[in-house]
Amino acid sequence: MAGALIGEAALGEVVGEAFSVLFETVEDVANKARLFEPTLKRLQLTLDSLTPIFQDIIRLNRELEHREEETKKLIDQMKKGEKLVRKCLKIQWWNYCMKPHYAGKLLELDEEISSFFQFDLQALTARNVLETLVGVNDIRKHMNLSVKNSRLSCAVPLPPDYIVGLDVSIKELKVQLLKKEVPVLVLTAAGGCGKTTLVKMLCQDEEIKGTYKDNIFFVPVSKTPNLKVIIQRLFSHWGEQKVEFQSDEDAINQLEQLLKQIEDPKLLILDDVWSESHIEKFEFCLPNYKILVTSRTAFPGFSFTYNMKPLNDKDARTLFHHSANLQDRNSSIPDKDINKILKFCGGFPLAIKVIGRSLCGQPVEVWRSKAVKWSTDHSILGSNSDLLNCLGKSLDFLDDELIIKKCFMDLGSFPEGQRIHVTTLIDMWIELYELDEDGIHAIANLYEISARNLASLFVKRKDASDFANYYSEDYVTQHDLLRELAIHQSSQGPIEQRKRLFINIGENNLPKWWMDQKQQSLSANLLSISTDAMFSSSWCNIQPPEVEVLVLNFQTKNYQLPKFVEKMDKLKVLIVTNYGFLPAEVSNFQILGSLPYLKRIRLERLSIPFLCKIPMQMSSLKKISLFMCSIGQAFRNFTVQVSDALPNLTDINIDYCKDLVELPEGLCDIAHLKKLSITNCHKLSALPEAIGMLVNLEMLRLRSCTDLSELPESIRSLQNLRILDISDCLSISKLPKHIGELSNLEELHMKGCLRLSGQLPESIMELKQLKLVICDEERARLWEPIKDFLTNLKVVVATKDISLNWLPNRYF
Repeated sequence: MAGALIGEAALGEVVGEAFSVLFETVEDVANKARLFEPTLKRLQLTLDSLTPIFQDIIRLNRELEHREEETKKLIDQMKKGEKLVRKCLKIQWWNYCMKPHYAGKLLELDEEISSFFQFDLQALTARNVLETLVGVNDIRKHMNLSVKNSRLSCAVPLPPDYIVGLDVSIKELKVQLLKKEVPVLVLTAAGGCGKTTLVKMLCQDEEIKGTYKDNIFFVPVSKTPNLKVIIQRLFSHWGEQKVEFQSDEDAINQLEQLLKQIEDPKLLILDDVWSESHIEKFEFCLPNYKILVTSRTAFPGFSFTYNMKPLNDKDARTLFHHSANLQDRNSSIPDKDINKILKFCGGFPLAIKVIGRSLCGQPVEVWRSKAVKWSTDHSILGSNSDLLNCLGKSLDFLDDELIIKKCFMDLGSFPEGQRIHVTTLIDMWIELYELDEDGIHAIANLYEISARNLASLFVKRKDASDFANYYSEDYVTQHDLLRELAIHQSSQGPIEQRKRLFINIGENNLPKWWMDQKQQSLSANLLSISTDAMFSSSWCNIQPPEVEVLVLNFQTKNYQLPKFVEKMDKLKVLIVTNYGFLPAEVSNFQILGSLPYLKRIRLERLSIPFLCKIPMQMSSLKKISLFMCSIGQAFRNFTVQVSDALPNLTDINIDYCKDLVELPEGLCDIAHLKKLSITNCHKLSALPEAIGMLVNLEMLRLRSCTDLSELPESIRSLQNLRILDISDCLSISKLPKHIGELSNLEELHMKGCLRLSGQLPESIMELKQLKLVICDEERARLWEPIKDFLTNLKVVVATKDISLNWLPNRYF
């Protein structure tokens, strides 16, 4: 592409030649210099997007001559840039002391090249040039933000929107943290006091940000931490993706070497630490290196401790009024009842928010009843169990709301401190509670749980015009105490009678009841089993005939599905998640072929061999979801006839599978397939021509497949297609010539298709059913003349999204 730049004037020729050399060098080195991969990819994307502009300014010789001095300077910068990029190839990953210098030089080069084009855009008369430049400026803004926020694995999370009563604590904690003689500072308080919120607020302080800059690392530790995974995340934070450690000791030694190379000062935040030994592993004799710890325990081995106190009466009342929505109106609730409730909550922010939200909008009689009932109980200040009992008071749902309580308790199925994908919950709840297939009722329940402060829902979609059933980027988090509450509420009564059974296995220590050979058959509909990095997949037999949803959480590199799964005759949903850092090998998949009612499978961070190696039939399977899985090798060796093995499959979701280069033609034989979603698969470059065989396909989503260059012409055969989503497909430059033959197409999503320019295909006017097009402002202009022919068409300009979900994500 860049090599085709031919200038008409001598100066233009030199510009074109310098640009071509730089472009080709960056393209070559970007895939080899792993230490600088994110920065070089940024430069590569900028150069790629600037190519049309270079072509035009070379033709506009007057502009080049008018800016001759600047142009010559640009040429010199590009020549020096080519040498700089080649130097990056020689820097080894362990030599982190050189990274800031060269990374800074690369960013300067990117800025200088891009800033050259900030002249009067009217000089570029062609509309497509203007559109491209606007797109490039958007990319630059996004990428500048990305440089600061892309290392998501150890970035400090943002604090909640509404916070009271922490000003004094922030000042006191900051004074302690900035003292030179404090290497480790332990922030301690009971669960639910707001320790993590305080740390998040502290990291927003200008003095703290000015002191530590980008060297603040936030790591959740939790009760049973995986040391190697934690340290791998820290390495990922600095751009090294494939570090593997032979042991915990090896991981610690390599972390120390990494920290030595990072510029001073450095602050490591260890959140939710349960053992003093967890802190000691991260202690190194390094200058200007500090550790800030949050814990429910004040560890005697560390001298510097900050004891966080519950909220005072004034702040507690302010927070309660906000949570119960009493602050903006004259409340009819007597102060004496509010006082009783606040006394019961004991100044704990979490309890205040949850209890307040549960009473929001309730009649005054309910308030009085609760106040009288709770005033007879003692304050929650006594113990963790008292706090759980207090929080449990918020779960007094009405009869028609009991399903919300059930959904809340289901959240205990997932490990502490982990994001829970909304799509995972939808799959569970559709089958457990027989909800609608589109998941609308499941989402409504989740919003209700969030509204009651029982969990936090994060919706990534910024644009309300986006179609409602796209939830792949949304997730839920939950305070560890609320997770404990869900487990506590689900653990009442004998084990064999519980409807939810949550099992945590440390090393290979199975629960005593499990080892008992006289155990009775289990009644659980939902079974969740979580194992740690030491588990050897040595399963004992259990009898789980009633299980409908099975959740398996593990951390090992190799994992075997338990043999007792083949006895789960009623199993409908299987969720297998690897919480280790790299994709794991999972064996024994063949047992799934014996399950008559299995409808949904979701696999996360797995290396998938079974699609091509295991000849089995799952006749009831309707949906399969693969998230961050390694599937490229499986697809390349694809031999199984999918239509025979999965005769009723209607929904395929493939997300963030970064080694997916092409789809096997065999997938196009699935006659009943209605939904095909391939998102954030940045190496996917083409779709098979046979995709036109999916005649029952109703939704095709290819969002954020940045290397996908075109849609095959065979797409014209998808007569039942209603929704087509190519949002943020940066490489697509045109729509299929015969797209007008999609006679039932109702929605077309194409925001962020920066290279799509020129005229739309003439056949577009034949899309009589098309009601909605979502695109960016530049592409909206292309649709203006079309609206005269498609009178029911609504073209919506999408809100600009700076989340960078459409960019290749290397920091999972």
